[in-house]
Amino acid sequence: MLLKGKVCIIVGAASLRGIGYATAELFAEHGAKVVAVDVTMNDQMVSEIKTSIDKKTNLDADIIGLRCDISKAEDCDRVISEVITRYGTIDCLVNSAAVVKSQSLMEIEQNDFDVIMNVNLKGAFNLCRSVLKVFSERKNGVIVNVASVAAQRGGGLVGGAHYAASKGGVLSLTRSIAREFGPLGIRANVVCPSMTETGMLDGNVSDEKFKEIIDAIPLKRAGKARDIAGACLFLVSDLSAYVTGATVDVNGGSHIH
Repeated sequence: MLLKGKVCIIVGAASLRGIGYATAELFAEHGAKVVAVDVTMNDQMVSEIKTSIDKKTNLDADIIGLRCDISKAEDCDRVISEVITRYGTIDCLVNSAAVVKSQSLMEIEQNDFDVIMNVNLKGAFNLCRSVLKVFSERKNGVIVNVASVAAQRGGGLVGGAHYAASKGGVLSLTRSIAREFGPLGIRANVVCPSMTETGMLDGNVSDEKFKEIIDAIPLKRAGKARDIAGACLFLVSDLSAYVTGATVDVNGGSHIH
């Protein structure tokens, strides 16, 4: 078990079809104590997540769920405080929370831009800032932010320019954290998925467009949420102890650079 006894906060984990849930499942499989966080999290969702994970892993997983609006700094501070109160420590943060809209640049209204930025970029900043207070005291800790190939290639698959820009900001934010907090023993890395079979595709990609994108991927398939979770597992475990400031591409070869 790569994460036995580690306290891992996974943000954006409410959907059983999502990257956050897949990461929670894989981390639990490797012995982690999982804190599943989402803006829509409630007791029923926590029960569904635990039931699903226990069934798939044959474990009695240690999982709690907390609600958090990551666009609000005080809410992020509250969640971190609650986790410390319960477990006494935090070992890693995986942020996979995001919203996406497929719009051309000239269609993007101010509210659309604000919603994307407040969750994808400001939310990542708030989460990292809150958990870094704990990590700095401990002189240890790992952050993994899930960005997107859109940040690297300038959108063009699912999200619009605002989505690509927000994820580009996540890349720069994570690298800045790695540089500033590395001397304290804190690591920060990014995972960049491409087309992944999650609920984020719903209403954003037509069947025709989906097939067109798949045809252009060397591995000839879309990513699965567990593919992304595997990269997150590597980055939070000791297998990547000398990796920080890195961007790990999980894109089937669709963006080789």
